[in-house]
Amino acid sequence: MTQGQTRTRRAHALKEELENDIATGRYPAGTRLDEVTLATRFGVSRTPIREALIELSVAGLVDIRPRRGAFVKDTGIERLIEMFEVMADLEAMCGRLAARRITTAELLNLKRAHDECCRAHEGGDPDAYYQANHTFHQAIYRASHNTFLIEQVNQLHNRLKVYRRLQLRVPNRVAGSLSEHERIVAAIEEGNAAEAAEQLRQHVLIQGERFNDFVASVSSHRQEREDIPRHISAAE
Repeated sequence: MTQGQTRTRRAHALKEELENDIATGRYPAGTRLDEVTLATRFGVSRTPIREALIELSVAGLVDIRPRRGAFVKDTGIERLIEMFEVMADLEAMCGRLAARRITTAELLNLKRAHDECCRAHEGGDPDAYYQANHTFHQAIYRASHNTFLIEQVNQLHNRLKVYRRLQLRVPNRVAGSLSEHERIVAAIEEGNAAEAAEQLRQHVLIQGERFNDFVASVSSHRQEREDIPRHISAAE
């Protein structure tokens, strides 16, 4: 692995760590993310920190202001719900097209991803489930065979992935997600485009009890972190 590849991987890992900190409220909206302080915290140079902040800016979580630095954007619950509504329709479209266009090899990969989700659930490993779940959804996106749609759904997926991870912390959500996966796989395998679309839409939508659980989950994690200073300075 080259030095550049190593640096890129480090920046990506830092980005995921900071994503989680922002989602859970360690760094609330308006917090200035100081490169020196973050470099000290993670034991790295400022270069991978700067690259991670740029990635977060592209993902819409951070606002980089010239000569002022990087600040956490305010993504309220209402905005998140709106994003999940759009995500639900994009994934529904992927499911509908996948049911019509999926190849034998792609269906096999989808089933393998579902099996990995089952094993992660049985092992009680929510992080492993999240990774397997990511692979599961990516398999559906690719099976749509619509490159523009895949670009759009991946862009929004990246914006929401940290919040989708938080969803899995809600009690019994993983079991529910797994059951929904089974119905999605069945609809796609049967070539039932309408059913596949509806199953994916309901799988992604946050409504009813899931809405209340999601709001409570995000709020509780933010409450746990509320004592973290809003300005993260180099002196800290």
